[in-house]
Amino acid sequence: MLLTTDEGRMALRLARGAIEYAIGKKPKPALALTPVFNHKRGVFVTLTKSGQLRGCIGFPYPVMPLGDAIEDAAVAAATGDPRFPPVRKDELSSIDLEVTILTVPTPLDVEACKRPDKIEVGKHGLIIRARGTSGLLLPQVATEYCWDSPTFLDHTCVKAGLPEQSWRNQNVEVLTFEGQIFTERE
Repeated sequence: MLLTTDEGRMALRLARGAIEYAIGKKPKPALALTPVFNHKRGVFVTLTKSGQLRGCIGFPYPVMPLGDAIEDAAVAAATGDPRFPPVRKDELSSIDLEVTILTVPTPLDVEACKRPDKIEVGKHGLIIRARGTSGLLLPQVATEYCWDSPTFLDHTCVKAGLPEQSWRNQNVEVLTFEGQIFTERE
């Protein structure tokens, strides 16, 4: 179920409000959330500063209501992404937010050599799992870097801590999902 443009703006306000509450101790905005925010959905919140990644955390699977998932992912992206120091209060106004609402990931059930043919760059995000580890890249990542589908698969392997081209092994699980992207920059 797709969100409307207004619901997308609401998702962004919810994420921004959660971060400003957690870091800046500002009151959360009073939002009249639509019923879609009560449905369990996967979501990622991405923070950028001057066009550079500043944090990205989310839930690939629908484990909690969307409204709660957005708030939790936003705060985690701002304060708990191990790749970055926590966002400071004086940075809040220079941080741009992106909220990606996910479909449920589904296994890509084809021969390993045919996986690239079944991945649509810009539409599909990827999860690769093997050897007790996993990596996820959102659909917009391949577009931002102008990757083709084999390169996208390679980078998702690396994100999982696996060698490039591990996706060619039938024992490596590849899942795809789609994402509806809302950004403050638009």
